[in-house]
Amino acid sequence: MKITFMGAGSTVFARNVLGDCMCTEALCKSEIALYDIDEDRLKESEIILNAINKNINKGRAQIKCFLGVHNRKASLKDATFVVNAIQVGGYDPCTITDFEIPKKYGLKQTIADTMGIGGIMRALRTIPVMADFAKDMEEVCPDAFFLNYTNPMAMLTGFMQRFTKVKTIGLCHSVQVCSENLLKDLNMEDKLDGRKELIAGINHMAWLLEIYDKDGNDLYPEIKKRAEFKNSGEEKHNDMVRYEYIKHLGYYCTESSEHNAEYNPFFIKSKYPELIDKFNIPLDEYPRRCIEQIEGWQKEKNEILQNGKVTHERSKEYASYIMEAIVTNKPYKIGGNVINNGLIDNLPQDACVEVPCMVDAIGIHPTYVGKLPTQLAAMNMSNINAQLLAIEAAVTKDRTKIYQAAMMDPHTAAELSIDDIVKVCDEMIDAHGDYMKDFNK
Repeated sequence: MKITFMGAGSTVFARNVLGDCMCTEALCKSEIALYDIDEDRLKESEIILNAINKNINKGRAQIKCFLGVHNRKASLKDATFVVNAIQVGGYDPCTITDFEIPKKYGLKQTIADTMGIGGIMRALRTIPVMADFAKDMEEVCPDAFFLNYTNPMAMLTGFMQRFTKVKTIGLCHSVQVCSENLLKDLNMEDKLDGRKELIAGINHMAWLLEIYDKDGNDLYPEIKKRAEFKNSGEEKHNDMVRYEYIKHLGYYCTESSEHNAEYNPFFIKSKYPELIDKFNIPLDEYPRRCIEQIEGWQKEKNEILQNGKVTHERSKEYASYIMEAIVTNKPYKIGGNVINNGLIDNLPQDACVEVPCMVDAIGIHPTYVGKLPTQLAAMNMSNINAQLLAIEAAVTKDRTKIYQAAMMDPHTAAELSIDDIVKVCDEMIDAHGDYMKDFNK
């Protein structure tokens, strides 16, 4: 069995996913192909993964590196699973551009990797690369499963599922920890064991629709009471946006408040700058996080490379559990991103939705959810509109579709005029240069 990791220079994430595989009996003897276009980062990942393989796996995995586009097809050849964690353009220059140019127009962002001007641009520079992956996979590993972790999840996964033949599933980190973190934050840890829940919607805005304790008691009444009390106190906390969702929409959602602050027109508003402080919204959070991660990684890397004692315990990431379920036919439930196709009645059929999925030897099987509460479907639709238009832009190479995607983005539309939306898009397309060559005038 062969596992190919695209974007293996994402060393920490590659270590988690591939370390998980080495901790799994059914996967620990796999051939592992590491692919990246950055030689230094690829070499670092190879050293660290070899250390993990030696320390916890008795060297049973076979790890090989593949550098550069000319080696991409070889890295994919005969793969059983392909994990995607690429970031096209990286922090510098692309992430910086995604934040600094919109800021000139008064458009403030927190993460900008899923929605907004930043999310749209990230999708448009990533989809061509993933299209090349798909072309190679259709040729050299047509039966492989493509496990996508790269954001913007709904746009990239939606493209792969609708416009390629690759068996694609979109995976996030937030579904499996959503209710656990909520209950811990509200001092309801005693309700964790044996709880039952239903989560569905779209990536980064999937909804905790139902949650019951082990005895079948509905936990939402107590959650709502405690969340409102916590948000009304003098002490600020890091989840105030999502607790406001509970108050006004009736439900909690999967992804963090710093993410959700920019997925709607309610919180980041130039007319009401006091809302930033009131809801403890960390503007420019992603660039700040990137800088901290880069600095932190250098320190961690040096420590790891000096003593070679790096080890690993299996994480909550879905990837290894999906692979194990397919290889062993031991069913496993995940929250996965798939094309709707009737799974959620009141969302578009071609939208990429996040729903419970069962995994076994046959593959990945999404489950029918039904109709979302109207207000939740409306929130999802406000994001889906921009997502579908961004995918159309990538497929048609129509620059006008980029403008339309940005116009439909809730936060962008609430802050900018149509003329300024066009201007900021034009400036960003130009600034991204060859990454956006399909849209150059």
